[in-house]
This record gives sequence, structure tokens and C-alpha cells, in this order.
Amino acid sequence: MSTIVAVIKNGTACMAADSLTTFGDTRQAADYVVDANKILCFDDSFIGVVGSAAHHLVLRSVFANHRDKIDFSSQLAVFETLRMLHPILKDDYFLNSKDHDEDAYETSRIDALVMSPAGLFGIYALREVDQYTRFWAVGSGAEFALGAMHAVFDDADSAEAVATAGINAGATFDTSSALPMNSFSIKLQKN
Repeated sequence: MSTIVAVIKNGTACMAADSLTTFGDTRQAADYVVDANKILCFDDSFIGVVGSAAHHLVLRSVFANHRDKIDFSSQLAVFETLRMLHPILKDDYFLNSKDHDEDAYETSRIDALVMSPAGLFGIYALREVDQYTRFWAVGSGAEFALGAMHAVFDDADSAEAVATAGINAGATFDTSSALPMNSFSIKLQKN
């Protein structure tokens, strides 16, 4: 799957991701593909997506063709964006929204982190949206990344240093994550 992390420290946010793609037991290293970056840019925001490799192209297309429906300025705005995009994903991109009968809602099958000047948000398959105050991670290497980031957060000088520790832990211990790492940083809005 992947390791994607996002960190806030000293008024700066950093998002980082590993660069390995896997198809079952087959590993596709970064030097075999033109674009191994798992982080998408949309205006002044960044979105790191885990799960199906198809999500990357689908979201690039959605960002290009439905720009007016995308807003990452608050937790509620992110939720409304996901709510507005769900029928588009089903109708225009043929998303298979059937997962488990006991789920309360149809799934969008996307887990991701969003980094915008408004902060860090986690988005999950049933359109749940969490806002984070320090750091978070998604993907198969998330548990390793969370532990590493927790261990270094207080002593690290920057959000990028914390994010690097998270990605390095994911790449070291998770079989579906590998270096090199991609990262992006932004200044956060002052409240």
C-alpha cells in the first residue's frame, strides 16, 4: 500500500510519502515509473492518497474537471467536497461503492491526508473527516510512522524532520513502502 504522513510544527505543515507501488507481490520501484509521487497538488493544498493506484489518475482528472466543487478550507468544507464528489466518482469514473452491507454509508474507497493552509485533515472511505493538530499517517506503514513521529516530535526542529522520521520508519518496516521519499511544505494560516 503506502506510507503517507502529515505534520504541523512551528506554523509549518509538511506532507511526505514513500514512492513504492505494489501489485500483490510485485513491487514497482520509483525508478521504473515516470511519476512515483503519491502526493497530488491542488492550488495551495496537497493530497496524499493510499489504496488503489487508480485513485491517483481519477483524482487528477476530478481536480481538473470539477475545480468548482473542491474546497479544503475547513473540516466541514472537506466533508462537503467529498459529499459532492461521491456521485461524480460513481457516475463518471465508475467507482464500485459497494463494500460491506453493514456499512452505514456507501464507500468512496479513498483514504488520504489533505494538507492546506487551514491545516491537516484525514479523509476516509465513508467520507469521515478528521482534523489533526500535530501529525498523522495513513497507509500500511502508518503504525510505524506514527510511532516514529511520536518519538521525535518534541525534539525535532521542523515538521519536515518529523515527517522524514515517519517515512523512514514506514520504508524500513512496512513491506509495501520504500524510499525515495517525496515531501512538500507550506505555511499555515494564523488563526
